[in-house]
Amino acid sequence: MTDPRRSFIKLAYNNRLANERLHQAVSMLQPGEFEAARAGFFPSIQASLNHILVIDWFYVDALEGGRLGPKAWANQIPFPHPEDLRKAQAAVDQRLLNFCLSLDIDALASEVQIHRSTRIQTERMDDVLSHLFQHQTHHRGQVHAMLSGTSVSPPQLDEFIVADDAGSRSLEMQRLAITEAELMRLDRST
Repeated sequence: MTDPRRSFIKLAYNNRLANERLHQAVSMLQPGEFEAARAGFFPSIQASLNHILVIDWFYVDALEGGRLGPKAWANQIPFPHPEDLRKAQAAVDQRLLNFCLSLDIDALASEVQIHRSTRIQTERMDDVLSHLFQHQTHHRGQVHAMLSGTSVSPPQLDEFIVADDAGSRSLEMQRLAITEAELMRLDRST
């Protein structure tokens, strides 16, 4: 039987690598393109990427047992400049990856207390993780589409889970100091 932690660890690595590639593309935008009005759930690349960040703060904090709650998005655009946003996203991505790497099987069925403004929402940890990864993918896709209307081509974002894509992800893996051997250990240790 496959260890259920494996999928969450792979998704955390995928999240870290996909965000790195997306933010690398965003770093090449011409002045004004980052904050320019665009069609999407959020009105710009800037607003969309900041939304991903603050919601990551919200859920990662809850997964870690914190009580940040809605304070996470008190400032909906905490990082108006792409360089600072990229660093903040990388930090929370690493927190999420470290969290997933430290999981034990029993923890996946444990309860997470999510602090909402007027109540505490209680959910299973595996459900919260699934929701968080889906949320990130959803909004990265919107940013990807928005990039189509800029001077920068949208990057490939789905080359980070299967072994056959190792050559396609090598640049991001080098930048993040993640090795293919590290990913292969998942198959032997989980």
